[in-house]
Amino acid sequence: MNKCYHRELNILGIETSCDDTCAAVVCDGRKLLSNVVASQNDIHEKYGGVVPELASRRHIEMIDIIISEAMLQSGISLDDIGAVSVTSRPGLIGSLLVGVGAAKAIAYAKKIPLIAINHLKAHLFSNILINPDMGGGFIGLIVSGGHSSLYKVEQDWTITEIGHTVDDAAGEAFDKIARFLGLGYPGGPIIDRLAKQGDSKAVLMPRPMIESGDFNFSFSGLKTAVIYKVKKDPAIKKAENIADLAASFQEAIADVLVEKTVKACRKYGYSRILVSGGVAANSRIRQLFINRASIEGIELFIPPVYLCMDNAAMVACLGYHEYVAGNFASAGLDVYSRSDI
Repeated sequence: MNKCYHRELNILGIETSCDDTCAAVVCDGRKLLSNVVASQNDIHEKYGGVVPELASRRHIEMIDIIISEAMLQSGISLDDIGAVSVTSRPGLIGSLLVGVGAAKAIAYAKKIPLIAINHLKAHLFSNILINPDMGGGFIGLIVSGGHSSLYKVEQDWTITEIGHTVDDAAGEAFDKIARFLGLGYPGGPIIDRLAKQGDSKAVLMPRPMIESGDFNFSFSGLKTAVIYKVKKDPAIKKAENIADLAASFQEAIADVLVEKTVKACRKYGYSRILVSGGVAANSRIRQLFINRASIEGIELFIPPVYLCMDNAAMVACLGYHEYVAGNFASAGLDVYSRSDI
């Protein structure tokens, strides 16, 4: 791995928006020097979802360790860091405060700029780490635990939201159905694995809002449909049928995500799609996007799985671009539960 030192711009990224404690070092917004993630799945699994108080407490325990590990793996020291970028929105308030507090301390001690990062915007920039020369001009889909959103990204990377989650995001639907079926947490990877053994046409599922005429998403109705089907016919929940149910449920989500994103391309005249966020790690969603992009003549960008999940590399990558634009935060930087894009 190529190393960049103080003569170039090394950015330390910190991400604690939910339940993963993350730190990374990126040089010049493109070269990944380190990327460390500490998961909390073992803590939240028993509850079937993230418990905010427990998440923030674990961040406090892990933040110094993870930052130190990221610096060690990068091969440079904090003296070689030119700025600190940190997620300040959207997310769990208690979790965000831990990351922002650590970033403020480092920025103050080293007398370097502090940069506030929008977690969702960072997901869009994650592809730059794999495609360093990519420019703007595409439809961006962010599909994660709490967000299913579509954006128009212009050539200069001006980002405009064109669609968002009305109620349950795709990731929430995966987790809630996995919990309902007693499969465990997190639900997305579990359903993905099960679905590979199932028939996606075995159980008829609705495609919520696929013909709504807008670019919003709603997966609450799909979740309810699964629950009603199981209550009406408990046999489809049995071990010999559960893979078919998982595959049918997953296919419905994938169909909606792909169809709406392609429709957005047509409406706004783009021939490029960028997919990002934790749910973009789902193998069936990735495959359907690849298949449809090939048919439609669309250029598709999807980061590798490790950059789809919450990570600080994307935070440091976006931090570089904010640094170049001179967008620095003050010592009074606050945190917010909602996005601003």
